Amino acid sequence: MGTTIGDVLPLAIGVAISPIPIIATILMLLTPRAGSTATAFLAGWVLGIAVGYAVLVAVGSAVDLSSSSDGNAVTATIRLVLGLLLLALAVQQWRGRPAPGEEPTMPAWLAAIDKVTPAKALALGVGLSAINPKNLLMIVGAAVAVAQLGVGAGTMAVAGIVFTILAASTVAIPVIGYFTMRERATSWLEGLKVWLTANNVAVMAVLLLVIGVSLIGKGIGGY
Repeated sequence: MGTTIGDVLPLAIGVAISPIPIIATILMLLTPRAGSTATAFLAGWVLGIAVGYAVLVAVGSAVDLSSSSDGNAVTATIRLVLGLLLLALAVQQWRGRPAPGEEPTMPAWLAAIDKVTPAKALALGVGLSAINPKNLLMIVGAAVAVAQLGVGAGTMAVAGIVFTILAASTVAIPVIGYFTMRERATSWLEGLKVWLTANNVAVMAVLLLVIGVSLIGKGIGGY
């Protein structure tokens, strides 16, 4: 159990440190429909991560990637490919950073976040969590790690719960903070939004670099 959870924790952190979804959550919390849209977005975020993990673990188990079979070379190759893809994303992020004194560029859809309905917020949460390339690579990495260990369904489920909770925590914290200390949360959320907007590229580039190198190291060690 401990080994399984230990293998998925870094990848869950990789999903959790996603500045754009956190900024989207904060912007929703600053709109008149804060409670309904942000809660729906969080539900979609959790659903996308949980379903993505469950489906990919099921696929990994079905093709038997466990170390007790011939899965070691396959999982090592998958980890190498995932690591290289994350490094490519890190380079792309870094090269796209704003020049000194230039305002960071945010996705155009963030400007219309105040018009998002709860249903659209739910769909947006699912899309950003499970379909986003960076998060999808992290979820694949977690599923491969669990499938390789050949653990039982119970351990897979517990690892999935831990992975999902940690991966969703950074989107959940602003929502929980809004409902528990609404008056004080506004200034805190504004400050967090400003910091994340300014440091989005640097945070993502470093994160992708570290996890990419880690996966490449595990991949090489698996041969």
